[in-house]
Amino acid sequence: MDVLKVKNLNKNYKKKASVLKDITFQIKKGICVGLVGESGCGKSTLARCILGIESIDSGEIVLFNTLLDQNKDMGSLRKHVQAVFQNPTSSLNPKLKIKDSLLDPFIQFESQIQLRHLNYQNQEQFVRDLLDMVDLPSRMANAYPHELSGGQKQRVAIARAISIEPALLLLDEPTASLDVFSQNQFLKLLEQLRVELELSYLFISHDLAAVHMISQQIMVMKEGSIVDSFNKEALLLNSRNSYTKELISVFEE
Repeated sequence: MDVLKVKNLNKNYKKKASVLKDITFQIKKGICVGLVGESGCGKSTLARCILGIESIDSGEIVLFNTLLDQNKDMGSLRKHVQAVFQNPTSSLNPKLKIKDSLLDPFIQFESQIQLRHLNYQNQEQFVRDLLDMVDLPSRMANAYPHELSGGQKQRVAIARAISIEPALLLLDEPTASLDVFSQNQFLKLLEQLRVELELSYLFISHDLAAVHMISQQIMVMKEGSIVDSFNKEALLLNSRNSYTKELISVFEE
């Protein structure tokens, strides 16, 4: 089953050439699709279009067979898509304790969702379980964001995103601010959660190594176009696009 379908999507900015050019792809249930490309190629713009933050000029975005109409309120579909961005500090309210940030999505959508894997009995237990799922101690529930490291804050962002068991988790450069060791641990955590909660991911990064580690399918973007798309196992085939081969050469150094 396709969780997300993007068809012939185009996006332009004034005084600039096309930012997104005829983008078409699908994400199936339980699969991680990686999107890799250099900075400025349009990856984050695509993410914002899917989230409804940016408008599109033409094309379609379909979530669970529902065409997203960006001229209407998309609130009813928000429960199906959550996002984790590059900078966890900016995504957490500095005035809220971690437990309050974790509970916010669940409180907002409680009447609209039915948890399949998580178990909600009370707020204290639910926060404790979410922290445990991302390998954080329960004492952090009463901490504020400034008391946590960057890696810990990114784990909180993941815990908050999975709290309502969305169908799709959009991850935009989530490891960019982490050191190499933290990156590897974070990617292993994401893979574990994808399997346990039957999540689908769109994992966006300029780092082919990270994309290759976590994704089952890989798309390569250059100058607003998807120039290559393939299963993870086909990365090193000679049929790869010339730009993909450039990325591979960096990956193998």
